[in-house]
Amino acid sequence: MGLFADLKDSISGVTAKLFAGEGDEPKRIGIYGPPNAGKTTLANRIARDWTGDAIGPESHVPHETRRARRKENVEIERNGRTVSIDIVDTPGVATKVDYEEFVEHGMEKDEAVRRSREATEGVAEAMHWLREDVDGVIYVLDATTDPFTQVNTMLIGIIESRDLPVLILANKTDLEDANIQRIKNAFPQHDTIPLSALEGDNMDEVYDEIATKFG
Repeated sequence: MGLFADLKDSISGVTAKLFAGEGDEPKRIGIYGPPNAGKTTLANRIARDWTGDAIGPESHVPHETRRARRKENVEIERNGRTVSIDIVDTPGVATKVDYEEFVEHGMEKDEAVRRSREATEGVAEAMHWLREDVDGVIYVLDATTDPFTQVNTMLIGIIESRDLPVLILANKTDLEDANIQRIKNAFPQHDTIPLSALEGDNMDEVYDEIATKFG
């Protein structure tokens, strides 16, 4: 009887593993924030750490990401369990995209106008994703700039109205004038984690929080 009981328990365990999570889709996690906050740098950091591939090009030019880019089935292993997510790297949201921003970075006017039009369309796409198609948000802020802006307040308000889990990241802590407390003070109702996506500083804590928030 002991042998049959052990065999039954073994089969039950294997069956549970086979069907655990069956039908569960990876959660779509949108990476949001203002232009040049380091969203794509973070998305690439996460994708490279867990899949070996980048999502898109990084640039100091504002609005370089003009269409949402998605990396599917990113499996993050933390504390003995695996969290599967789809990363959606979204364009930086701004109330206005001025072609002169691109001209200041050396572009000809025609190219700058085209880029600004694409960036404006990208902002609309990002807003659509936020209102309809994401299951959680990683909100990236540049810790060297003032977080008290209309855009940040609006986006955090939308996230809260949808009751989405959100993790706020105070990025660019590798820079001397980074002020993490200022971001914590701006949105005290949410967890804020400091990091340098560029240098990879504090990514272990970021992954722990991703697993907790979105797992």
